[in-house]
Amino acid sequence: MTTAENLIGFENIRQTIPHFCLESFRRHNKPDALSYKIEESWNHISGAEVIEKIKNLALGLAGYGVKAGDKIAIISENRPEWSLTDLAILSLRAVNVPIYTTQAVEQIRYILEDSGAKMLFISGKKLFKHAQAAVESVETLEKIVFFDEDSLPENDSRALKFSDIERRGAEADKIDSQAFENFLEKISTDDLATIIYTSGTTGEPKGVMLTHENFVTNVIAVSKGLPIKSNDRSLAVLPLSHIFERTVFYVLCANGVAIHYCAAFELIAGHLHEVKPTIMTAVPRLFEQVYHKIVKKGKSAGGWKTSLFDWALEVGQEYWTAKDMHKSVSPVLAGKHALASKLVFSKWREGVGGSLRFFVSGGAPLSKKLSYAFWGAGIPILQGYGMTEACVTCANRPEDNKVGSIGTPFDEIEMTIGAQDEILIRGRNVMRGYYNKPEETAKVIDEDGWYHTGDVGYKDEDGHFYVTDRLKDLFKLSNGKYVAPLQVESLLKQSALVSQAIVVGSGRKQVGALIVPDWETLKQTLKEEGIKAEGSREELCENPYVVKRVQKDAVDLTRELNDYERVKRVYLLPREFSIDKGEMTPTLKIKRGVIDEKYGEAIDEICGS
Repeated sequence: MTTAENLIGFENIRQTIPHFCLESFRRHNKPDALSYKIEESWNHISGAEVIEKIKNLALGLAGYGVKAGDKIAIISENRPEWSLTDLAILSLRAVNVPIYTTQAVEQIRYILEDSGAKMLFISGKKLFKHAQAAVESVETLEKIVFFDEDSLPENDSRALKFSDIERRGAEADKIDSQAFENFLEKISTDDLATIIYTSGTTGEPKGVMLTHENFVTNVIAVSKGLPIKSNDRSLAVLPLSHIFERTVFYVLCANGVAIHYCAAFELIAGHLHEVKPTIMTAVPRLFEQVYHKIVKKGKSAGGWKTSLFDWALEVGQEYWTAKDMHKSVSPVLAGKHALASKLVFSKWREGVGGSLRFFVSGGAPLSKKLSYAFWGAGIPILQGYGMTEACVTCANRPEDNKVGSIGTPFDEIEMTIGAQDEILIRGRNVMRGYYNKPEETAKVIDEDGWYHTGDVGYKDEDGHFYVTDRLKDLFKLSNGKYVAPLQVESLLKQSALVSQAIVVGSGRKQVGALIVPDWETLKQTLKEEGIKAEGSREELCENPYVVKRVQKDAVDLTRELNDYERVKRVYLLPREFSIDKGEMTPTLKIKRGVIDEKYGEAIDEICGS
């Protein structure tokens, strides 16, 4: 069944998230509507069981006093309970407040207090231990519900088991079998569905208010724009607390896709092999890591195998560069690509399950080199674009893809380029505003309804949009030249020696980069090149030979840029930037102000003061 066919009849049901998802679960009633892995076995929940669980959870929550407008928070890894709880909350016209598992304790406290959360759902002991200090001081919290039943803390009267909620709901359903339907009938399209707190690279988090209309219109638009089939399989890797994966979950539900949950990044490789997804969302970080692992393996094979691998990479790049530029592909190049696909790229495809029709990538730009490599291997990556304040706004399509672009807007979503080349968005997907912050809302949504994204970009003659950087991330060198660090960082990450890279130089003479090496690859490369480098990571960071080797890649990769944009010197750091140290947001965006302050002396050293 095609995407258009999946949504036939949906125009006749109420335009709310629970109505859309429940109707799809009823219509398809798949035996594996939702799937999760425990130890070595995959467990499946059928569509009918999903509906029953949502009903019982909703009635159970109502039994514990949850009513329309109440704020209910969730902090958990990806698992079916997250989605079931979400849909149960929304069925009562209550409001879901998701919290990242990586959120700092003070931010957890702020979100719970600012939203006035009445109840908190949490996965288990580990996360509760992390959040306990924040949770204990929040007076509005009446109940804390644990997904893992063996995780209840002692002497806390607020603690409940997830099954307690379900059990209470099942009993309520026996008394009144129409109670759940009565709740559903009361949901309105303009009801507030969620408050998602943006992590923000500066200042305190802002609560983005999204309604059922925001989500449902986006679900319909994305469903019309992408070829999603009811027999597709998906693997949920990105956090459901993030707008991207959350919206995608609703899209997949509406289209009858079987959804499999991945609770941790380190489980992806095994899950890909077992689930064999046909469509999937991801972020550039995943593709960068997969690419570097593949290249490392291919380069280390030795002899004719390495030569074959290098030849295949070149052919793949040449083939998809021609396709992307709408140039003719000669019979000779087509034949080379077919051979490379059979001998080399078939193994790449098996590495992502062997059945993938396409990835949708969001969150940050993906370099052209990596995009061409995956497309050349027969693994299409459709780069898209969205944000918490406007859901998923645009993407490339399989039949209309331009590598490097974020694609074209989905149906009924307007995009344009405003002053300072800022990307603006208008449509029913745009948020109601920031919770309790009308002044902040007025700063980003103008009188004509345009949401000002803060992203700098342009639109080409074919209607494809491109993001070049963030307005607030652009910095000026002492010579007056402006530098867009995002583009330069994207180039640096093409190096297998680089794990993380931050381009710096604001107010200085020249551009530099703070680089956290991929230590395993770096040590192997140094060994192969006959460079003796021993000692701790800290000692290696100060070793001139090591610095020069990483710097060589940085110089080579930025050679084609304008002279003032090129990275001429690098400073190596022994540990990755982290959320815990306040250097990154929960969505892995760098807090550049923190970095500039923390590493000021190092930046002066490589960029000139």
